[in-house]
Amino acid sequence: MIRADTVSSVPAAPAITGVPAAFDHPDDRAQFRIAAHQPGVELYRAHIIRHAFEPHTHQAFGFGAIESGVERFRYRGADHLAPSGSLVLMNPDELHTGRAETEGGWRYRMTYIDPDVAARVTGESGWWFSAAVGRDAAAARRVTALLDAMWNAPEPLAYDSALHALLGEFRPHAQVPRAVRAEGAPRYAPVIDYLRAHLSRRLTLDELAEVAGLSPFHFLRSFQAHYHATPQQMLMALRLFEAKRLLAAGQAPAQVALAAGLTDQAHLTRAFSRRYGVTPARYQKQVRA
Repeated sequence: MIRADTVSSVPAAPAITGVPAAFDHPDDRAQFRIAAHQPGVELYRAHIIRHAFEPHTHQAFGFGAIESGVERFRYRGADHLAPSGSLVLMNPDELHTGRAETEGGWRYRMTYIDPDVAARVTGESGWWFSAAVGRDAAAARRVTALLDAMWNAPEPLAYDSALHALLGEFRPHAQVPRAVRAEGAPRYAPVIDYLRAHLSRRLTLDELAEVAGLSPFHFLRSFQAHYHATPQQMLMALRLFEAKRLLAAGQAPAQVALAAGLTDQAHLTRAFSRRYGVTPARYQKQVRA
């Protein structure tokens, strides 16, 4: 079984920008875990009371269940409420936020599964989800139990068996195959690839528009309409996701900041904490424990 430390906030001096490097509330907690034999699957569990997650993304499906409380999050241009006993179903590369809607916060478990892993486990490719929240209390209880089984799996076979059962719980909600996305998806796929390939560069609107084959501000308007985010917001989300990947691979935070296109390690710490709820050093310690 892979071990991970619980993350809880401790009082800290505020950063120069006024953005804390840790949770504001002493009861906010988050944990990550990755199994060595399945690097394309990340487990996460948290109890969040006051922390508000800034827009971020995962190059993976986000599947989970709300154990208690209510979460409010912005996803695909709309606000969603996920109450206790509901499922969370997020598509890859979709920016989203997260904050508590109830006074006591919300407690939840998630897993982030790379699309190729999901396809390999299920034998199907092209899963897609139109609804971000599923109201199914019985399924939410089963998902919570399966995520707990994966978290505490004593060996790879037990982990993979629970992973297969977990994806089976989300299969009824999936659209298969992913026949048609929004009309702009083919046009913007090269732009997303370009952003990923140039995370450390100072990009311009003109060059991104050229990749899309549009005039600069036509591109800006249509990109924002399609992704419900500006190209800069998408770039920052991709930078922070790449930072997660590099940290999990064992790179030092200072090197990660440079490779991901962030100003310095302090910038990485502030931005990472605001989006994922833990500092880079704590995240690295958890996933490499």
